[in-house]
Amino acid sequence: MSSRSLNKVILIGNLTRDPELRYTPTGAAVCTIGLATNRAWVTDSGEKKEETEFHRVVAWNKLAELCSQLLAKGRKVYVEGRLRTSAWQAQDGAQRTSTEIVIEDMIVLDSKRPAAGGEEVVSEPEEEVKKKPSKTAGSSEGSPVSPPEAAENVNPDDIPF
Repeated sequence: MSSRSLNKVILIGNLTRDPELRYTPTGAAVCTIGLATNRAWVTDSGEKKEETEFHRVVAWNKLAELCSQLLAKGRKVYVEGRLRTSAWQAQDGAQRTSTEIVIEDMIVLDSKRPAAGGEEVVSEPEEEVKKKPSKTAGSSEGSPVSPPEAAENVNPDDIPF
Protein backbone atom coordinates (compact mmCIF):
# COMPACT_ATOMS: atom_id res chain seq x y z
CA MET A 1 0.00 0.00 0.00
CA SER A 2 1.47 3.37 -0.96
CA SER A 3 1.43 6.31 1.37
CA ARG A 4 0.74 9.85 0.29
CA SER A 5 3.43 12.46 0.38
CA LEU A 6 3.81 16.10 -0.56
CA ASN A 7 6.84 18.15 -1.52
CA LYS A 8 5.62 21.74 -1.95
CA VAL A 9 7.23 25.08 -1.19
CA ILE A 10 5.63 28.53 -1.38
CA LEU A 11 7.80 31.58 -0.77
CA ILE A 12 7.38 35.34 -0.99
CA GLY A 13 10.59 37.29 -0.80
CA ASN A 14 13.05 39.65 -2.45
CA LEU A 15 15.71 38.71 -4.98
CA THR A 16 19.23 38.95 -3.56
CA ARG A 17 20.88 39.14 -7.00
CA ASP A 18 20.03 39.32 -10.68
CA PRO A 19 18.89 36.02 -12.23
CA GLU A 20 21.54 33.90 -13.99
CA LEU A 21 20.31 32.25 -17.20
CA ARG A 22 22.24 29.33 -18.71
CA TYR A 23 21.46 26.55 -21.16
CA THR A 24 22.18 22.83 -20.82
CA PRO A 25 23.99 21.00 -23.65
CA THR A 26 20.57 19.77 -24.83
CA GLY A 27 19.28 23.36 -25.05
CA ALA A 28 17.10 23.50 -21.92
CA ALA A 29 17.08 26.92 -20.21
CA VAL A 30 18.04 27.01 -16.51
CA CYS A 31 17.72 30.15 -14.39
CA THR A 32 19.07 30.41 -10.84
CA ILE A 33 17.78 33.03 -8.44
CA GLY A 34 18.75 34.04 -4.92
CA LEU A 35 15.71 34.76 -2.73
CA ALA A 36 15.59 36.18 0.81
CA THR A 37 12.63 35.74 3.15
CA ASN A 38 12.25 37.58 6.46
CA ARG A 39 10.56 36.63 9.71
CA ALA A 40 9.91 39.07 12.53
CA TRP A 41 8.57 38.33 16.01
CA VAL A 42 8.45 39.74 19.53
CA THR A 43 9.91 37.75 22.42
CA ASP A 44 8.09 37.24 25.73
CA SER A 45 10.19 40.08 27.17
CA GLY A 46 8.97 42.45 24.41
CA GLU A 47 12.20 42.46 22.41
CA LYS A 48 11.73 42.64 18.63
CA LYS A 49 13.66 39.98 16.69
CA GLU A 50 14.12 39.40 12.98
CA GLU A 51 15.79 36.69 10.94
CA THR A 52 16.44 36.26 7.25
CA GLU A 53 16.61 33.00 5.33
CA PHE A 54 18.38 32.78 1.96
CA HIS A 55 17.12 30.34 -0.66
CA ARG A 56 18.52 29.03 -3.92
CA VAL A 57 15.72 28.94 -6.50
CA VAL A 58 15.91 27.21 -9.89
CA ALA A 59 13.54 27.56 -12.86
CA TRP A 60 13.64 25.46 -16.03
CA ASN A 61 12.68 25.93 -19.70
CA LYS A 62 10.15 28.69 -20.54
CA LEU A 63 9.76 29.73 -16.90
CA ALA A 64 13.55 30.15 -16.69
CA GLU A 65 13.53 32.50 -19.68
CA LEU A 66 10.63 34.50 -18.23
CA CYS A 67 12.41 34.81 -14.88
CA SER A 68 15.55 36.14 -16.57
CA GLN A 69 13.49 38.72 -18.48
CA LEU A 70 11.17 39.93 -15.70
CA LEU A 71 13.25 39.69 -12.53
CA ALA A 72 16.08 41.78 -11.12
CA LYS A 73 17.82 42.20 -7.77
CA GLY A 74 15.49 43.65 -5.13
CA ARG A 75 12.17 42.71 -6.78
CA LYS A 76 9.48 41.09 -4.65
CA VAL A 77 8.32 37.75 -6.03
CA TYR A 78 6.05 34.81 -5.21
CA VAL A 79 7.44 31.38 -6.14
CA GLU A 80 5.89 27.94 -5.84
CA GLY A 81 7.65 24.64 -6.37
CA ARG A 82 9.36 21.70 -4.67
CA LEU A 83 12.52 20.98 -2.68
CA ARG A 84 15.40 19.11 -4.30
CA THR A 85 18.54 18.09 -2.40
CA SER A 86 21.78 17.17 -4.16
CA ALA A 87 24.86 15.53 -2.62
CA TRP A 88 28.39 15.39 -4.05
CA GLN A 89 32.00 15.04 -3.03
CA ALA A 90 34.01 18.27 -3.23
CA GLN A 91 37.56 18.52 -4.58
CA ASP A 92 38.90 18.59 -1.01
CA GLY A 93 37.20 15.23 -0.37
CA ALA A 94 34.43 16.61 1.87
CA GLN A 95 30.87 15.47 1.35
CA ARG A 96 28.63 18.44 0.38
CA THR A 97 24.87 18.84 0.12
CA SER A 98 22.72 21.59 -1.30
CA THR A 99 18.96 22.09 -1.10
CA GLU A 100 17.23 24.21 -3.72
CA ILE A 101 13.67 25.07 -4.67
CA VAL A 102 12.71 24.00 -8.20
CA ILE A 103 9.85 26.32 -9.10
CA GLU A 104 6.84 25.65 -11.28
CA ASP A 105 5.16 29.05 -10.84
CA MET A 106 6.35 32.62 -10.33
CA ILE A 107 4.46 35.89 -9.88
CA VAL A 108 6.12 39.31 -9.74
CA LEU A 109 4.55 41.20 -6.83
CA ASP A 110 5.94 44.70 -7.34
CA SER A 111 6.27 47.12 -10.21
CA LYS A 112 9.56 47.66 -12.04
CA ARG A 113 11.99 49.95 -10.29
CA PRO A 114 13.45 52.94 -12.13
CA ALA A 115 16.68 52.32 -14.02
CA ALA A 116 19.90 53.94 -12.83
CA GLY A 117 19.27 56.92 -15.15
CA GLY A 118 15.69 57.21 -13.89
CA GLU A 119 14.29 56.50 -17.37
CA GLU A 120 12.34 53.30 -16.92
CA VAL A 121 9.20 53.69 -14.84
CA VAL A 122 6.89 50.94 -16.03
CA SER A 123 4.17 49.24 -14.05
CA GLU A 124 3.75 45.48 -13.94
CA PRO A 125 4.53 43.25 -16.93
CA GLU A 126 1.69 43.10 -19.45
CA GLU A 127 0.87 39.46 -18.60
CA GLU A 128 0.09 40.44 -15.02
CA VAL A 129 -1.86 43.56 -15.90
CA LYS A 130 -4.33 41.44 -17.86
CA LYS A 131 -4.87 39.14 -14.86
CA LYS A 132 -5.50 41.95 -12.36
CA PRO A 133 -8.74 43.93 -12.20
CA SER A 134 -8.29 47.52 -13.33
CA LYS A 135 -7.84 50.07 -10.57
CA THR A 136 -10.35 52.84 -9.98
CA ALA A 137 -9.63 56.43 -10.94
CA GLY A 138 -9.39 57.39 -7.26
CA SER A 139 -6.74 54.80 -6.44
CA SER A 140 -3.62 56.06 -4.70
CA GLU A 141 -1.38 53.71 -6.70
CA GLY A 142 -0.42 54.38 -10.31
CA SER A 143 -2.75 52.59 -12.69
CA PRO A 144 -1.41 50.81 -15.78
CA VAL A 145 -4.68 51.54 -17.57
CA SER A 146 -5.93 55.12 -18.04
CA PRO A 147 -9.42 55.76 -16.75
CA PRO A 148 -12.06 56.40 -19.40
CA GLU A 149 -12.77 60.04 -20.26
CA ALA A 150 -16.38 59.71 -19.10
CA ALA A 151 -15.25 58.89 -15.54
CA GLU A 152 -14.91 62.63 -14.78
CA ASN A 153 -18.64 63.24 -15.44
CA VAL A 154 -20.01 60.60 -13.06
CA ASN A 155 -23.15 61.56 -11.21
CA PRO A 156 -22.96 60.46 -7.52
CA ASP A 157 -26.62 59.36 -7.74
CA ASP A 158 -25.65 56.80 -10.40
CA ILE A 159 -23.25 54.93 -8.06
CA PRO A 160 -25.02 51.79 -6.74
CA PHE A 161 -23.45 51.83 -3.25
